[in-house]
Amino acid sequence: MRRPLRSIPSLALLAALTACGKPAAKAPASAADAAAPAPTPAPAAAPAADAAPTPNPAGASPPGENPAPPAQRTPEEQAALEAKAAEAIRALADAQAKLDVQRGGVLYAKLCALCHGPERKGYAADNAPSLVSPTFLESADDAFLASSIAKGRPGTAMAAYSAAVGGPLQPADIRALVRFLRAGAPDIAALDQRIPEGDAVEGGKIFDAQCASCHGSPTQRRTAVHLFNRQFLTDASDAYLRHAIENGRPGTPMVAYGEKLQPKDIEHLVTYLRSMAKPPASPPPMPEGLPPTPPRTGPIVINPKGKPARFTKLREGRYAPIDEVAKALKEGRRIVFADARAPSDWAMMHIEGAISTPYYDTKTLDDIPNDGTAVIAYCACPHHASGAVVDELRKRGFKHAYVLDEGVFAWEKKGYPVVKAAGQAAIPAPPPGEHLAPGAREGGAAAPTGHEGHGHD
Repeated sequence: MRRPLRSIPSLALLAALTACGKPAAKAPASAADAAAPAPTPAPAAAPAADAAPTPNPAGASPPGENPAPPAQRTPEEQAALEAKAAEAIRALADAQAKLDVQRGGVLYAKLCALCHGPERKGYAADNAPSLVSPTFLESADDAFLASSIAKGRPGTAMAAYSAAVGGPLQPADIRALVRFLRAGAPDIAALDQRIPEGDAVEGGKIFDAQCASCHGSPTQRRTAVHLFNRQFLTDASDAYLRHAIENGRPGTPMVAYGEKLQPKDIEHLVTYLRSMAKPPASPPPMPEGLPPTPPRTGPIVINPKGKPARFTKLREGRYAPIDEVAKALKEGRRIVFADARAPSDWAMMHIEGAISTPYYDTKTLDDIPNDGTAVIAYCACPHHASGAVVDELRKRGFKHAYVLDEGVFAWEKKGYPVVKAAGQAAIPAPPPGEHLAPGAREGGAAAPTGHEGHGHD
């Protein structure tokens, strides 16, 4: 069995090497104590003949080779000792970074590859962006990456993965993912940090003409990054936006507009986007906002005394249309809704009566009854995470496990019953044709290739 990855011990321990035995000064209890002569220390007792030898801490100098006390060191000796300690600290830091990259790769494969693709090129689901685009990596600093992972992009398939809001990742895990994404990436570029001085009205006109066909509007997502997402605009600086507009995302439909637009037009665009920024909604309180996990004490099956839901309009024997599912629910049919997203998304908004069954944690499926009850898995992709849950259920012998075809956002837009946390922003409409099978779009057109850099931010 593979041994779990371990963290390197705290680097602060090595800082003590620079003192090398220098005793901490003890403040006198009073002025009289300060004036009193120091007591003569008693001679040390000889060790017993059968006493065990004193253990030598790892890395400590053997008896007789301890470094000289600080008062007896030359400046050269002190400098050499501090250099040696600094070298040891750097070595430990490098070792920790390598472990983080390794662990980040494991976490990426488990949590991120589903949408961003195994090679991080993006567009595996929900138009998720490329995470290897050089113009992205040279402008997205570690703070941007960490915040994006921790807080997600509410209203898209990008969940908030921080444990603080119900996700599966602790701060050390997020650090490992950032280091994995950063490994081999170009250095952070020196971005233009000027405050934009454009005109928001003019910028809106340019956006409608040049950008809206891919980036959508405040109320409608399309095939590229939804630039009106509150959390995205909180994470993205003006310099990041300017760099993206000027340099584009090579290899994708996002061209370098620095070659097409005048500098003043780019300033208008940045000013317009910044004018659309609003504070992101606060996540629901934790841990009260978290869904229960197996063994659940609350209800799992909706309408437990009803007849099992059956669907006549299934697509490919797998995808259940939301209208037919809603009709079965209204008729009192027996059904289970399995929310395949991270619990943080469940806490923000979920179908009424749904249980939380994250795509990355199959144990959450263990208490779903396999008795002919229809199980409808859903997500925001709208097929990938829910599809992973359905695959697992069918592997376990569930004959009536299906994917909610159009996804949870389309369900909410139609006014079907959901539970939402207070204070949440309106969810923009999902991209047109997003309910179609993976790789397809309206009119039967194939999804564009090389569309990395676009999607759920």
